[in-house]
Amino acid sequence: MKEIALAGGCFWGVEAYFKRVKGITATKSGYANGTTKDINYKELCTGKTGYVEACILTYDENILPLRMILNHLFRVIDPTSLNKQGGDIGTQYRTGIYYINQIDKNEIENYIEDQRGSYSKPIVVEVGPLDKFYNAEEVHQEYLEKNPSGYCHINFSVLKDDERQKPI
Repeated sequence: MKEIALAGGCFWGVEAYFKRVKGITATKSGYANGTTKDINYKELCTGKTGYVEACILTYDENILPLRMILNHLFRVIDPTSLNKQGGDIGTQYRTGIYYINQIDKNEIENYIEDQRGSYSKPIVVEVGPLDKFYNAEEVHQEYLEKNPSGYCHINFSVLKDDERQKPI
């Protein structure tokens, strides 16, 4: 199993989307790569901590290679939008790919380079190592499963049937 942390606006949608993707074995919403020693949602919302809402994905690379995870991310975000996805605005909603394993860095950078020609504006997805990660409060974990009518900027219909987890 491998891990990667992704930021794509509100972590509720990122987590809910990727939980549906075949090959993802676990998700955890949280706060990544900020400047303070600890963080909570109220502090995050001040925009002064440097943290981003992110989701750590655990995945089986034999079923879902990293490049396919990145394809999924780029389907559900606007990679040219700085600090804004859907109705979520602020540095805590920036997009990012944060590797946990250094060997993933080149593949991520190559993927983004390959995508540049598909967009008329610059890609502003942050790429770097996962420096810090604090789990979000329990209320934010699997939020959209607990609150099916909760706000989400992600269009879940872009997930194809053959890419979906099989129901248990």
